[in-house]
Amino acid sequence: MAKRVELDDIDRRILGIIQEDATRSIQDIADSVGLSSNPCWRRIRRMEEAGVIKKRVALVDSKALGLTATVFVAVRTNRHDKAWLADFAKGVRSLPEIVECHRMSGDVDYLLKVVVRDISHYDAVYQRLIAAVPGLGDVSSAFSMEPLKHSTAIDLSTI
Repeated sequence: MAKRVELDDIDRRILGIIQEDATRSIQDIADSVGLSSNPCWRRIRRMEEAGVIKKRVALVDSKALGLTATVFVAVRTNRHDKAWLADFAKGVRSLPEIVECHRMSGDVDYLLKVVVRDISHYDAVYQRLIAAVPGLGDVSSAFSMEPLKHSTAIDLSTI
């Protein structure tokens, strides 16, 4: 289990800014939180080293690239040994259209989030998935009709 990192109010404010726009300069962030640039940079660096800030990325609009379908795929299996899990993880990682994969509790063993152009593109991904990972028990798909909320930001008010 990851060690919890203690953050003060300034750290949370810095994280809030970075979550909103990671391209802002250190000086701009420092000005916003009432610090000079060096202490602000040290705080950001400390949070990076502690793993609080994993990486800084650009969020791409998939629809602008013609990837208009999001599919949630529920996977059930009777295989739960380490070797099968390693094969499953390797297979999932080999398919770039799968943008998230979660091991679940309850009736579904794994839940995948897949971003594709359309149904035929999803079918090609599905075919590659079942070829890459033997022993999938049940694979069922649900197409998202409309995203009602999407965020990458963590709620900092609860920490």
